[in-house]
Amino acid sequence: MTPAGRRIVAAAEELFYGRGITAVGVDLIAEYSGVTKRTLYNQFGSKDHLVAAYLTERDQRWRSLVRAAVDASDTPAEAVTAPFEALRTWSGTNTRGCAFINALAELPDPSHPAHRIAADQKLWLLNLFKELAATAGCSHPATLATQLFVLHEGAVATQPLSLDNLPECIDLARALVQASTSPRR
Repeated sequence: MTPAGRRIVAAAEELFYGRGITAVGVDLIAEYSGVTKRTLYNQFGSKDHLVAAYLTERDQRWRSLVRAAVDASDTPAEAVTAPFEALRTWSGTNTRGCAFINALAELPDPSHPAHRIAADQKLWLLNLFKELAATAGCSHPATLATQLFVLHEGAVATQPLSLDNLPECIDLARALVQASTSPRR
């Protein structure tokens, strides 16, 4: 990506996340990024592709943070809840909820390129929970993964309410994993 393209994506991220995708036009993005509309269109072709680029960049940062948290885990069972620890870090600078949930709500058409990226991000997280739960030897890893996914998404979705419920969500996630790895009697 060119320097102008990076400035455009950075401006788009700030504006789309802060104001909403459908509320922000290309004129405002061009102004914030210091480029012309022509440069914006030359770089991305359309607003839809710019939204996809914004979500792709964000997804890459999120996945990198989650992978680092998984890699830093001391045990396989601890790794299962690593996405919650990543969320603790991520939430420090992302206080308007989940950009991917927001995108899915604003862009309901499954054929929209950004909708697919947002949906894929959610499926990736669910599948990661399944993989981590299976590696940790959890009983019923698919069921546990769904529970953890729903708990994680609930923590993200309620973030704008300033409930500060992430610590309780992390405790509950750990309890679910522990119950799933405890020997059966």
